[in-house]
Amino acid sequence: MHIPLNPNAPYTIFWFRQDLRIFDNLGLFEAAKIGPVIPIYIWDEDHRPDSKTGAASKWWLHHSLNYLNHSLDNNLNVYKGLPQEVINHIINTHPVKAVYWNRCYEPWRVTEDAKTKILLKERGTECKSFNSSLLWEPFTILKADKTPYKVYSAFYQNGCLKSSKPRELIPRPEKLILIKDHSNPTTLDHLNLLGSIPWHSKLEHHWDVGEKAAQKKLMTFLNSNLKGYKENRNYPAMKAVSRLSPHLHFGEISPHQIWHTLDQEETCQDKNHFLSEIAWREFSYYLLYHFPTLPYKNFRPQFDRFPWEKNALLLKAWQKGKTGYPIVDAGMRELWQTGYMHNRVRMIAGSFLVKNLLLHWHHGRDWFWDCLVDADLANNSASWQWVAGSGVDAAPYFRIFNPVTQGEKFDPTGLYTRHFVPELSKLPDQYLFKPWEASPEILKNARIILGKDYPTPIVDMKKSRQAALAAYKTGHT
Repeated sequence: MHIPLNPNAPYTIFWFRQDLRIFDNLGLFEAAKIGPVIPIYIWDEDHRPDSKTGAASKWWLHHSLNYLNHSLDNNLNVYKGLPQEVINHIINTHPVKAVYWNRCYEPWRVTEDAKTKILLKERGTECKSFNSSLLWEPFTILKADKTPYKVYSAFYQNGCLKSSKPRELIPRPEKLILIKDHSNPTTLDHLNLLGSIPWHSKLEHHWDVGEKAAQKKLMTFLNSNLKGYKENRNYPAMKAVSRLSPHLHFGEISPHQIWHTLDQEETCQDKNHFLSEIAWREFSYYLLYHFPTLPYKNFRPQFDRFPWEKNALLLKAWQKGKTGYPIVDAGMRELWQTGYMHNRVRMIAGSFLVKNLLLHWHHGRDWFWDCLVDADLANNSASWQWVAGSGVDAAPYFRIFNPVTQGEKFDPTGLYTRHFVPELSKLPDQYLFKPWEASPEILKNARIILGKDYPTPIVDMKKSRQAALAAYKTGHT
């Protein structure tokens, strides 16, 4: 519902950030209980140059904000600038008595929240922040000695599951009176999230964006893919995962809804495993909150001495999916074409970058950040440190995925690999993940000239493994 501005009415600003939904939005629900709401979104990227949003994420954000605006009957107010300055301006020009928002946990947003609360306190304006993004607040889950957990299993089993249950779901506001700020000239298009080159048109074939799409995806997963999830999730061709990650990142669906919806299902290993995956997301945010240098600094200091290579050609070959290792290339091309990569293949491609090419995990972090529609600072940082071996609760460095055996095990029919690496589509299964072992006759019948139609391996698997282990030993002495 929209009403005209009334200078005598007390308004509440609700500040949307990574909670672009109406259902189970605690902050919005509480704001609507007070009275008329001015719904706002602030694009402040120009004022935080060290945390630029990736291109694929900008595409998603544009469409998510557009969907949210329609859900709010075109009453979403979009602004550009520093949040404190924007909010201060709105309060100066409209009768605002309170500002509400849901908490975010990126380091700069924690700082942003603190500054905003100081400003509002000095003005005498009520402000409240709420938890609508995590099942458990990071500062509430601590060990007996009041220090943060550093091991996932202990965090989940001893911390989360023995803590209070995630809060119950919040309904849509019964009465949501919305205020449009007609004095604000900024529109969604002014944010220029899509840019001038329509590279992102390829993503539109793979994703539906918005709260309704997120709700539908959750139900599709429950009805079609939950059964067998624990095992099937490892096979990229099966499409057995939920693909809810971008919806979760932008807050088009809450983790609480996913948790409680799954909790109603009959107890089984598939349900428990999926809930544990939701808890991994919680753990990533937990680490980011307690260790805010996680996105750029090795959690394990001994990795500061690691002898990383510098090779732009190898990096580019990895980015473009031209390494000569088909399962790695399939994953990197899936990323480039769809803005997404299956989690099993993310681990394989990540291991290949840091352990076979000996390139710093920062390169992988940055490429994924720009290309993933589900790019998330907490997940991206924790996952890359995990695969590099430099993080908390990390995979041992000597655990080096072999892309040949991984491809043969998890894409046994080659359906996934052949889809994204079509130049190998006619190669027999026996040689699909190691085309260099195929005879000249087999390659000819498959219409492949190695080095021309498909690259030869950019590194030798055995030698690169030995080099990685030697580098690990050197970097830890």
